Amino acid sequence: MALKKIHTPHAPNPIGPYSQAIVVDGKFVYTAGQVAIDPATNQVIEGDVKAQTRQVLKNIEAVLKAAGSSLNSVVKTTVFLKDLNDFAAMNEVYAEFLSAASPARSTVEVARLPRDVKVEIEAVASVEQ
Repeated sequence: MALKKIHTPHAPNPIGPYSQAIVVDGKFVYTAGQVAIDPATNQVIEGDVKAQTRQVLKNIEAVLKAAGSSLNSVVKTTVFLKDLNDFAAMNEVYAEFLSAASPARSTVEVARLPRDVKVEIEAVASVEQ
């Protein structure tokens, strides 16, 4: 199995010992969970769950692009919400970015997320040939 680490300056640097994404055998991209960090400032953005979801998905989009993929090739996402009451607001922004791909998705409420953000999303996508 061939593994390729992905890193782009257009998404936040990992805040631990992991990669932004891994490409497996040149076929699938597995992203690390992305949170609402602005890669230009390395700071969590201000705002509600909609603003944070928008930044998270921009970060995922940048990582996928660096891996030779795109949001249109996403097959599965996992969404971690600090408060499941934010589901509708998160879902509204999520649909702006991923409705064309309509990937499978799991959404769960968690007690806490890194840097105390409101949302974290990870994705699996196929590499575009």
